[in-house]
Amino acid sequence: MCTFVILRRPGHPWPLMIAANRDEMRDRSSRAPGRHWDDRPEVRAGLDLESGGSWLGINDHGLVAAVMNRRGTLGALPGKRSRGELVLEALDHAEASVAAGALADLDPAAYRPFNLVLADPRSAYWLRHGGDGDIRVHPIAPGLHMLSAGELDDLGDPRIAEYLPRFVAAQIPDPEADDWAAWRDLLASNQGRPDAGPEGAMTFERPDGFGTRSGALIAIPLYPGYGSGPIWLHAEGRPDEVQFIPVPY
Repeated sequence: MCTFVILRRPGHPWPLMIAANRDEMRDRSSRAPGRHWDDRPEVRAGLDLESGGSWLGINDHGLVAAVMNRRGTLGALPGKRSRGELVLEALDHAEASVAAGALADLDPAAYRPFNLVLADPRSAYWLRHGGDGDIRVHPIAPGLHMLSAGELDDLGDPRIAEYLPRFVAAQIPDPEADDWAAWRDLLASNQGRPDAGPEGAMTFERPDGFGTRSGALIAIPLYPGYGSGPIWLHAEGRPDEVQFIPVPY
């Protein structure tokens, strides 16, 4: 993922809401989210066909995991493990707090720098590996937050500076009414600050083939598995060009 918006509303019937766009090279092959792993039947996630890992996934317990490259660290390096493995390792756990504790103990030298978000209906964490020491775990407070290739809610990032206020002001989706219009339109927006370049927009394409490849809208209920289940809408392509459709449960 390259843009991740999270809304936490503890105690609400839908306490966890997410909007996200994946930015990647055009020629990096992948599959839309699904149950792709025989040894992880409880996991639905996008599949990176180059590494076998994922950028975003949900398990049947209601845990969401998403990984983003830190700025300037696109691509693999010899001797480094794929950051897409982190999503799958996180989704082996039932709770965000347990997953955060387990992944914080990984060897940071084994990975290129990353931002990892782990969230469930009760708690959420940002795991930051900046390449300068340990993997640091930061709780994410209730409210609406935005993360990309740098720091959480960093208004020095042109995309966050432009779109965090717009998400805060937007109508919150109503999953039960299938009303995602405001967030869907923001994910599809190709508008950015004039001095920010193409990556200042939510949806973009650079001349070198790097750009927005898919979008996600997710709602996790207070009690996953009882009554309403998690809702995941996926755009298999740029959100300004393709529709969001439900990911099969």
